[in-house]
Amino acid sequence: MNKIAIIIPSRLNAQRLPNKPLKLIDNKEMILHVHDLALKADLGKVIVATPDQKIIDLVKKHGGEAVMTDNKHQNGTDRVYEVFLNELKSKHDIIINLQGDMPNLDPLAIISLVNHMQKKNCDIGTLASKIKNKTEILDPNICKVITQQNISPNKFAEALDFCRILENVDKKLIFHHIGIYAFTKEALIRYVSLERSKLEIKRKLEQLRALENGMKIDVGYIDSCPLSIDTEKDLLEIKKIMEENEKR
Repeated sequence: MNKIAIIIPSRLNAQRLPNKPLKLIDNKEMILHVHDLALKADLGKVIVATPDQKIIDLVKKHGGEAVMTDNKHQNGTDRVYEVFLNELKSKHDIIINLQGDMPNLDPLAIISLVNHMQKKNCDIGTLASKIKNKTEILDPNICKVITQQNISPNKFAEALDFCRILENVDKKLIFHHIGIYAFTKEALIRYVSLERSKLEIKRKLEQLRALENGMKIDVGYIDSCPLSIDTEKDLLEIKKIMEENEKR
């Protein structure tokens, strides 16, 4: 059986929303919401990877596991790899890079992603949902993924491209990308050995390094679209959604 770990990279120094992981939603810090939904997936070890002592202290006080990482990493995957290498001793077969700013992600979505990865059809797996309207298509804060074939519940398709700003959108299969990545052990080791690619630097999207080096990324579909919190407006919206759900 494959050994699985969920690693949540998190840091306080976000440009658009500083101290984002510590923002309260329904009286609980965002990073703790993400940590707890990862635990609910019940797939294996869950570790928060951070360069910030405040996050370490918070997670440990909550009863979770957190590891101090280098503060010079250029992206979350490099942070995940440090934990994989030093803390997990490279022994896990599937490593989930779960972004720390999606506090309302359904744990079942993580399980679906891992089930696909266990089929060994790709190097990296990720998730996406429907684009709701033209506003989302044009919003540069929303990452889009273009797939080779249509995706639907339990149906994955190969990713062709990722971008924030789209041109010539007609007749393309475009979806709202969800910030979660599942790597095989071999894919993670290879990914971090590669130089940053041209498109990765230009678009500021780390997954493009994998595509530009011939790594296969499969995209799965989820019905709901968890809001990735990048701005104060996003935070207010997700607070409203999650606090209303809590009252039901």
